Amino acid sequence: MSTATTPAGPTTPPPGDRLLSVVRDGVRIHDLGRRLFVGMPQSPNHPAYWHTLPRRHGDRVRADGGSAANDMVVMGTHVGTHIDALAHVSQDGLLHGGADAAAAGAGGVYAEHGVHTIAPMVRRGVLLDIPAVLGEPCAPGYEISPADLEAAQRRQGTPVGAGDVVLVRSGWGRHFENPDPRVYRGEESGVPGVSEAGARWLAERRAHAAGADTIAFERLAPGAGHSRLPAHRVLLVESGIYIIEALALDELAAAGVREFTFVLAPLPLFGATGSPVRPLAVVSVQGDAGVGGTDG
Repeated sequence: MSTATTPAGPTTPPPGDRLLSVVRDGVRIHDLGRRLFVGMPQSPNHPAYWHTLPRRHGDRVRADGGSAANDMVVMGTHVGTHIDALAHVSQDGLLHGGADAAAAGAGGVYAEHGVHTIAPMVRRGVLLDIPAVLGEPCAPGYEISPADLEAAQRRQGTPVGAGDVVLVRSGWGRHFENPDPRVYRGEESGVPGVSEAGARWLAERRAHAAGADTIAFERLAPGAGHSRLPAHRVLLVESGIYIIEALALDELAAAGVREFTFVLAPLPLFGATGSPVRPLAVVSVQGDAGVGGTDG
């Protein structure tokens, strides 16, 4: 994750545009997206990321000496930092809202609940920092409970409200760039994450989307892998709440940012079940207020 700061500009924007006024005064941007690279850890259920350069500089040179390179990328839509559309999960043959899952995929696209139906997000974001509550990163296979989520929002003074994007940090993100991708996948060790009850806690507060620093969002039991994902059922199928996975949250937490303006725009991949994303947490430079804040 990288952090960038826009330079402070003129402080007299057109009248009536308060957001532009904050931007002109300067904002700090925390990049929550993971760098995509060949061999990065991912769910074994999805096609891997691959990047190649079909044309390199010098392969073809124009008469004036100019040269251009190009790329080809092959990847699943649930690799790296990504968002799950409502079409991603079904339960007992049904998608969110009761749509027939088999019929919905007719023609090879999910026209009703595909990722193209997710509107770009500019919303209040809340980071619920569970290691800050526990005093240490979550252990492998740790189940983040409603009590943990309650304790985090109480400690931070950032109650979750309707329409918020809630990012749950477990501390597992520190393993993402481990040379052995099996460590982050945690197939044998288990992976910490939100429990089924924790997902219901988020649904009761009518979150717009929920994210985490793992590839599964929810808790994976040791040795169980992705064999059972009840939190996905609760959020995507029952509640219509999007899930964002493999977020970079450690630097955001280290900066003391717990409340911010969250910005995300999926690729409009018609009928797809997910999309790579590069989410941003934006806070005001002037007192870290206006478009976001910190807990000090």
